[in-house]
Amino acid sequence: MKKTLVALTLSSFILGGCAANSSNTQKGAGIGAVVGALIGKGTGDHDKSRYVWGAALGALAGSAIGSYMDKQEEELREELSDTGVEVYRDGDTIRLYIPGNITFATGESRIVSGFYPVLDDVAKVLKNYEKTRLSITGHTDNVGEAAYNQQLSVNRANSVADYLAQSGVNPARLQTQGFGESQPIASNQTVEGRQQNRRVELSILPIRG
Repeated sequence: MKKTLVALTLSSFILGGCAANSSNTQKGAGIGAVVGALIGKGTGDHDKSRYVWGAALGALAGSAIGSYMDKQEEELREELSDTGVEVYRDGDTIRLYIPGNITFATGESRIVSGFYPVLDDVAKVLKNYEKTRLSITGHTDNVGEAAYNQQLSVNRANSVADYLAQSGVNPARLQTQGFGESQPIASNQTVEGRQQNRRVELSILPIRG
């Protein structure tokens, strides 16, 4: 399948994260609880949630986590190498940054048809690694009313989750949240910055035993 190459420039902190991917397998056992706690704080999850996930979907433990996530990251990078989606590693979490300008029309939450093949590739890899859960968050720039942007970000996250579920990803693995304009990764004072801020982020987290 031939994909459309989309140019995407992310802020330096994201690019810096990409450079810190070495020896993730060795990090797996030690990072564990600390990264899990930070992720829980950021997404609104609580410690008890991981037991629910583990019981429902199966779980990983110890050093197996790092190896499992390493393999999933490698496949995602291969599948998404020419799509405009950025993949980077944050401990045991894999993050995908999906720019809104190649996923949605301006002010819309319906996925544009040209982006279906890219999400199909994401779903393809996710279905191979079912011992993970996904946090899908929508974000906007600061143009327009904050309340409108908040709802738009929620709707966009839900649209991505719905498509992944329709593509065969277990809906029980999916969580969605919208942050509106509250978490920019670039300046909203420029066209380029606003384009970066209109995005959907997909965080892939191991289900811990």
